[in-house]
Amino acid sequence: MTKILRGLATALLLAASPAVAQDYPDRPVMMMVSYGAGGATDFQARIVTMTAGNEDTLGQPIAIINKPGAGGRVGWNWLATQAEADGYALGVYNIPHFIAQSIEGGVEYSVDSFEPIANWGADPAVFIVGADSEFNSMRDVVAWAKENPGKLTFSGAGLFVGHHIAALQLEAAAEVKLAYIPNNSGGAGAMKAVIAGEVMGGINNLSDAFRAADAGSVKILGVFDTERSSFLPDVPTLQEAGYDIDDSSVNYRGIMAPKGTPQEAIDKLAAVMPAMFADPNVMKQMEAGGSPIKIMTRQEVIEMWAARQKTLEKLLAGL
Repeated sequence: MTKILRGLATALLLAASPAVAQDYPDRPVMMMVSYGAGGATDFQARIVTMTAGNEDTLGQPIAIINKPGAGGRVGWNWLATQAEADGYALGVYNIPHFIAQSIEGGVEYSVDSFEPIANWGADPAVFIVGADSEFNSMRDVVAWAKENPGKLTFSGAGLFVGHHIAALQLEAAAEVKLAYIPNNSGGAGAMKAVIAGEVMGGINNLSDAFRAADAGSVKILGVFDTERSSFLPDVPTLQEAGYDIDDSSVNYRGIMAPKGTPQEAIDKLAAVMPAMFADPNVMKQMEAGGSPIKIMTRQEVIEMWAARQKTLEKLLAGL
């Protein structure tokens, strides 16, 4: 009788657990982006998944859906609590964004809510101003801010995202009080605010800023990283400008799945995605868009998430 009960329990458990067919995926896969269409995350997500339907990659297309709001919280809350963990619902992660938000609280997710798959890029934050701004260097920005405490307005994609982390670091390193204004429309909205003159400056993604600067809409004054970007060889880092700021705000982007996704699906995705990201056509389009590429395997992403968790807990302590 005991064996029969155990067998029934096992059968019920298996029936309740998500399962995937041997030919997974056998239909299109959905991937959620927590930011609006046209921003850097959406722009890059569409490029890196464009070969998913090829037989030598996933064999099925990946359809992007956007669930923007509250600096990414809306989308990640949905992925953690409402998305089907069946291998056909994926999401794009932004680090440090979702980790910093989970540390700050008020969300329904943490690193334990998701399964990392692979990383495609690492996009530093940059400080930008309008093309006709009187500021031509970070020294100009900081000098004005010191003379006008709390009055230098600048935009970013939200609270406790990479842009906000960079802003906190700048305030601490330069010993100034700034007026950071989170934009509800994400990086794209924050960029529009700078171009329209609604704010005096902004912190945004290098890839978005690269395209805006190329169009003559903004000036890029500094990079929040430990070394200069090959896309912006003439733009100094904040460290070079004299401010002790590391790479904690660099925006890592990649693909994850909700916790509970079948291991078979995770393994298939983790095996396919890095090679998909490295496709020559993908690399070419990413480079043309000023989008820095950093391909990492599932294990490397697991280690990166753990390291960023520790760094951000220390950085955000006491806020």
